[in-house]
Amino acid sequence: MPLYLLIDRQACQVVVYSEPDGARYENVHTVQFGKTVHLPDPVGITLETEQLKNWVS
Repeated sequence: MPLYLLIDRQACQVVVYSEPDGARYENVHTVQFGKTVHLPDPVGITLETEQLKNWVS
């Protein structure tokens, strides 16, 4: 299953797009920097986003 991970430094958030249907992604999950975000299978990992706060300009 394709995934799209967006790290938005301006909004200080991470967005995970999953379950594409050909025209768009059906599932969109957004978290603010500092929270954890799970990337579904086949990646199957959880990312800690706390350190992303250091990259905000």
